[in-house]
Amino acid sequence: MSSSLTVGDFMTTALITMSASDTVKHADVDMRLANIRHIPVVDKKGKLVGILSNRDVLRALGSDGSMEGIRIGDIMTKSVRTCKESTPAGKAAETMMNHKIGALPVVGESGQLVGLVTESDFVQIVYDTLSAFDEDDENDGGDDGNESDDGGDD
Repeated sequence: MSSSLTVGDFMTTALITMSASDTVKHADVDMRLANIRHIPVVDKKGKLVGILSNRDVLRALGSDGSMEGIRIGDIMTKSVRTCKESTPAGKAAETMMNHKIGALPVVGESGQLVGLVTESDFVQIVYDTLSAFDEDDENDGGDDGNESDDGGDD
């Protein structure tokens, strides 16, 4: 049994997904309402077929600022890097850093989407870890780095 952190330990499973035939305008509205930057694109069986980022949406804007008639399938990234629930967190982070991607879909054995891990998930892990260290320092009762003279004689 391994005690290392895996993607399955912290991935997001409550996802907004879309199909390739949905409009970019629809995706843009959903992204803004949910305050997210990535939407996995799946087929009718839930198999991952692409991913749409907020940058893809921005690039799709016409010169008049319109997204009318543009389908997600026309602009999504089709060659998507993925991982499994059992992927070590460090390996997933390495993949995201090396390929400069902000989200990594998590797929099951037959390619069905089961979750998503994002930069924000990793920032949360770092924050939680650092907060635990800060709490340990406060509970030590030790030197907090602030020296004071209580005015007493030594």
